[in-house]
Amino acid sequence: MTVLVVIAKECLPGRVKTRLHPPLSLEQAAELAAASLHDTLRAVMHLPASRRVLAYDGIVPPPAAVGWEILPQVGGSLDERLGAIFDTFTEPTVLIGMDTPQVTAELLAPVFSGWDRAGRDGSNVDPATDAWLGLAEDGGFWALAMHNPAGSLIRGVPMSQDDTGAVQLARLTDAGLRVGSLPPLVDVDTIDDAHRVAATAPHGLFAATLAVQLAAPSSAQNAAENAAQHAPQNAPQNAPQNAPHNATQQGDRS
Repeated sequence: MTVLVVIAKECLPGRVKTRLHPPLSLEQAAELAAASLHDTLRAVMHLPASRRVLAYDGIVPPPAAVGWEILPQVGGSLDERLGAIFDTFTEPTVLIGMDTPQVTAELLAPVFSGWDRAGRDGSNVDPATDAWLGLAEDGGFWALAMHNPAGSLIRGVPMSQDDTGAVQLARLTDAGLRVGSLPPLVDVDTIDDAHRVAATAPHGLFAATLAVQLAAPSSAQNAAENAAQHAPQNAPQNAPQNAPHNATQQGDRS
């Protein structure tokens, strides 16, 4: 049977989706990230996984993770954290992130149908595919699965670059693995990404949250407008003109 892992951060303002600010406030960006994680967990909860694991960087797990095992992430760079996750398990393992709330169980079904069928009768049937990789449109990857998980096949891969997915694919194939391809997806980094993903999955919490946020002014905008309304009026035109010159210079530097 196959282990399903979702890797995620606790969705706190300033810690997640900071590239959405602006136009969103940091609080809104965190709220949207939480909606993305919620949709991701709900989308894959019915896959025939032997274990469901949330590899979590945080203190309070999301409500949608009820019934999931919580695996604290180790410290270090992303490739080191991913490598540690794959070294944790000995059975076939598939890992996805929290930035593709449009994911569906159908997209991941090939991973489970092949590997689970091979070992369901207790035999050691060699699966037709050793690994699966789902590339992201920005050059990264949204899903990685290995029949025989090995963290060494991830460590050292440069993350968050436009060639991350290509380098990871080369690492797998250079090790002699037969790699299957999952459909490419957009992962949410920018507000344009968020619009595209919401249009792809319009009925999820992610899309609903984004729609509400865009319909209402952000807290930062509200604060700015409130400050402008209560700002002191301009000085009268007949105000004294003999103010000390150095005071004017000091004000210019503020």
